[in-house]
Amino acid sequence: MCATCGCSSAAVVRLFPASHEHEIGEHDSHEHPGHEHLGHEHERTVQLQQKVLAKNDRLAEANRDWLRQRGILAINLMSSPGAGKTTLLERTARDLGGQMAISVIEGDQAAALDATRIRAAGCRVVQINTGAGCHLDAEMVAEGLRVLDPPGGSVVVIENVGNLVCPALFDLGEQARVVLASVTEGADKPLKYPHMFRSADLVLVSKTDLLPYVDFDTRRHAADVRKTSPGALMLQLSATTGTGMPDWYDWLRRRILAPPE
Repeated sequence: MCATCGCSSAAVVRLFPASHEHEIGEHDSHEHPGHEHLGHEHERTVQLQQKVLAKNDRLAEANRDWLRQRGILAINLMSSPGAGKTTLLERTARDLGGQMAISVIEGDQAAALDATRIRAAGCRVVQINTGAGCHLDAEMVAEGLRVLDPPGGSVVVIENVGNLVCPALFDLGEQARVVLASVTEGADKPLKYPHMFRSADLVLVSKTDLLPYVDFDTRRHAADVRKTSPGALMLQLSATTGTGMPDWYDWLRRRILAPPE
C-alpha cells in the first residue's frame, strides 16, 4: 500500500508494438514501499509519506538523466477520467506521425483499451496496469521506458491514470507536465484541485466543440488557472474537429527544440 494515498502497489507492464502484432511482453514492475496500519498516528503517517516521495524523487531523477542522455522529451499528461487524453494522443499520432517519433506509456488501473487505440494510431505503446493504484510512479515509468526503449530524439507521452489528486504528487522524471481540462467537467477544477494545476506547464482546455452545449465559463476558468498557476500556458482545442490542434503541435515542437534542462 502507498503511504501517500493508500493505493495498491501492484502494477503490470505490457508492450504494444506499433504494428498489429500480438502483445509481446509482460513484466511485473517492482513494488514501491508499503505501509502498516497507522490508525491516528499522524506523525508516523507523515514520515512514511516523506519516505515514499523521497524514494520516488530519486528514481525520477534517474529517469530524467536517462531521458536527457538520449535527447528524449517526456511529457506527463494528466486529467480527470474521460477528459480526452487518449483522443488527443490518437489525433496527435496521426497528424504528426511523419514528422516526429512519438511513443506512449499508458497508465490505467485495468485493461488495455486505451493502449489498443493508441497502437492503432501508429504508436509504440507500453501499458501499465496499476491495479488499485490511482497514479503512476517513477519506478513504474522506469520499467515502462526499459520495455519501450524509445529512440533518441523522440517524444514519450506518459498518459497518467485519470485522477486530479495523486498524479500531481509524483515526479516521473518528465520534462513537462500537461493538464487536460475538459469543458464537460465544469470550470471549477483549478480551484478544487490547485496542486494539479499549480504543477502544470501547459493547460489544455479540451472538447471545445461542445461549448455550445455545456455550462462552462471559459473566462472564469482562465482566470482561476492564472490565479493558481501564473506561469502555465493555456490553449483551447478540440481533438474531434482539429480546432486549436496546431497550437498544441507548435508547443510540442518548441519543447523538442528547447535546450535540455
